[in-house]
Amino acid sequence: MHAPAAIDVQPSRFFDGGTDAEPPRTLPEAAYELTRVVIARDTEPSRELFRLRRRVGYLDRHHGELLVPRDCSTFLSDLTSVPALFTWLVPKSGDHLPAALIHDGLVRDAGAAPEHIGADLGRVEADRVFRDAMADSGTGVIRRWIVWTAVTLATIWNRQGTATSARARNYHRWVMAGTLATIAWLGYQATADLVNRSGRWPCTYELFWIVGDSGWSRLLSGLGGAIVVPLLISPLWGRFWRAGAVAGMLLGALFHVTLALIALSAVYTVAEAAVTSGADGLRRLVRDVVTRWRGLVGAAAAVAALVMLCAAI
Repeated sequence: MHAPAAIDVQPSRFFDGGTDAEPPRTLPEAAYELTRVVIARDTEPSRELFRLRRRVGYLDRHHGELLVPRDCSTFLSDLTSVPALFTWLVPKSGDHLPAALIHDGLVRDAGAAPEHIGADLGRVEADRVFRDAMADSGTGVIRRWIVWTAVTLATIWNRQGTATSARARNYHRWVMAGTLATIAWLGYQATADLVNRSGRWPCTYELFWIVGDSGWSRLLSGLGGAIVVPLLISPLWGRFWRAGAVAGMLLGALFHVTLALIALSAVYTVAEAAVTSGADGLRRLVRDVVTRWRGLVGAAAAVAALVMLCAAI
């Protein structure tokens, strides 16, 4: 694991990786030739993926030449893996696309064959390569740290190489879950404070850092708390403290935006299913949500039950 440091951005580190029939070659810009592939599934919505017709090459500062994919005929990528709700913040393609393709090739399930040509990297180190490659591809500082944080959260949740012992890997996972749950809970408290409903909404109390009589002063002090609280919690994440700080600040700052986007997305999805397929479409939608988001649905039900219990007490 290489510690993050300021790097000298070098776009020339990307190059055309060739094909099975052609060797890699250095060009002013790497060529990205993609073929769209739609995977139809019986129980879930179709999935859009892309096949690379030529390899993408990247010269990493620590591991040398990396080529993705190993086999162009079998490798498929979803480009940048971003939930639809957040494509306004991180689009599926853009300056970061070549780095995302490299990362897709470096990351694999335990025991699976490598999807790239070059040094064999663990998931944590692959995430670091991704961050540096985004810098070399011209991605802005804030966006690349947001994207790196997102893939690091996935690495921690899947316990892929985050520590040598199972206990330490589980620790990182629970700290991540606890941090995000705490920030979400404080976001709920802050919302009640901002609309002068603390003590009236279930399980709410005034947060001491939200001060002032005007809406702007309360909003700005609440935003300050959304920055400071994650920074105070982040040391619990150990070597992933940067990801903890960024994830906490993002969730705190974008809490209300995220809720609004979820609500709008839900309204659109239900309306589309009803207008397109009627009652059958709504039934399929409920089945898809329960199938794909079983864990999230269960967590939401548990939170709702706790709030109701708190209100009853």
